Amino acid sequence: MVTPEEDQTVELKKIKKRPFVATFILVLGLFVLCLAIGASIALGAADIDLQTVWQALVHFNPELTQHQIIQELRMPRALGAALIGAFLAVSGAIMQGMTRNPLASPSIMGVTDGAAFAIAIAFAFFPHTSSLQLMLWSFAGAGLGASLVFGVGSMSRGGLTPVKLALAGTAVGAFLSAISSTIAIRFDVAQDISFWFAGGLAGTRWVSIQMIVPVAIIGLTLAFILARSVTVLSLGDEVAKGLGQRTRLIKILGTIVVLLLTGAAVSVAGSVGFVGLVIPHITRFLVGVDYRWIIPCSAILGGLLLVLADIGARMVNPPFETPVGAITALVGVPFFLYLARREGRGL
Repeated sequence: MVTPEEDQTVELKKIKKRPFVATFILVLGLFVLCLAIGASIALGAADIDLQTVWQALVHFNPELTQHQIIQELRMPRALGAALIGAFLAVSGAIMQGMTRNPLASPSIMGVTDGAAFAIAIAFAFFPHTSSLQLMLWSFAGAGLGASLVFGVGSMSRGGLTPVKLALAGTAVGAFLSAISSTIAIRFDVAQDISFWFAGGLAGTRWVSIQMIVPVAIIGLTLAFILARSVTVLSLGDEVAKGLGQRTRLIKILGTIVVLLLTGAAVSVAGSVGFVGLVIPHITRFLVGVDYRWIIPCSAILGGLLLVLADIGARMVNPPFETPVGAITALVGVPFFLYLARREGRGL
């Protein structure tokens, strides 16, 4: 008699995957990411050559202004961009795998807008909130946003199609964003929270990195552990149940991972959209549909995209900075419209 575990192994072997390409992406992508982080540290309002960057890393001299800029401003900013890009990309990959919705991502499903809404409340009513408390507010808001989207979407006739869920996410996101703006104006905190609405990494410091590293360890580790189960779940709930998967438990754990990673990302960088939409699709195209490869590759490519977007945000109109959310939207909006047009046939 064939056991569910043996059935699951057989099904996983049938799944389209390209381990050689995935390994190549992991190795080359990590190398390119390191180069991009180096470029991010070197480029800015005051350009610094790579030799000075290296000296600041191995022989830090606090008396040199350039060394202080590198150590205190640019290094945490570059590392923060890599981590937050990885958070958003992995969150999007898990959401798309669990819901089988190609339009799912933290920015479209109301998660980031919910987190920004909670941060607005924290600034308005609890002005002395610490960075750690702000992250907790962000987690709670992310959960609120996701709950509202799925609640509104489930009321529609004919069930939750991908486009209906995306429309619910857009509507709920706009609603939460409008309330956040009202709170900001009413309580005179618009200047304080404008950074979180626009999305950016200019305020990233070492304290921010120290705060999100534990989330990275917990969230990404749990994502890697769940990867095999998400692959089976992406085949459909009925198939997953038939293969012995505890689908409800996997969805709960996956949702926790998404809320952890997205909440941490928003608490540091604000509402950076479309990374979680674009990167998982590119990754699936390159490595196949096995989430044991999609999740780690998405983490590398997501980090690379946000580091490059942050460099672009500084170079578009120097010495002023363009919100990094605007740079990612230039890539993400056309991609979203293409996906919505393709999936719209199922409305």
